[in-house]
Amino acid sequence: MDDYPLLNVFWTMLWFFLWIMWLFLLFKVITDIFRDHELSGWGKAGWLIFCIVLPYLGVLVYVIARGKGMGLRDAKQAKEAESRFQEYIRQTAGTQGGGGSATDELARLAELKEKGAITPEEFEKAKAKVLA
Repeated sequence: MDDYPLLNVFWTMLWFFLWIMWLFLLFKVITDIFRDHELSGWGKAGWLIFCIVLPYLGVLVYVIARGKGMGLRDAKQAKEAESRFQEYIRQTAGTQGGGGSATDELARLAELKEKGAITPEEFEKAKAKVLA
């Protein structure tokens, strides 16, 4: 280790981590190119060739030219994934036979009874039907 001073180790590590960060950015740009539905096929091919032939310049120009759109597409994708996840949770909770749907139905019936939309007799009939 006497041949390689400590400062050179730090410089090597810095360049290595910068290279890794650039690789992550390159993959992020490539996935964004394919994710953009507004970009035509020729546009995607052009950006992809630009990023492969001149990687550093291509990625830099892409981030400058389309960086705002990248952020918007990321936010849109995250929002869609969250809504699909919430819908899945609602569907799964609603189809469980463990009482979630019966409890919801009883709460809805009680609310209708309190509002006067159904009579106490109708409430009792509907309650018996739900509990059966």
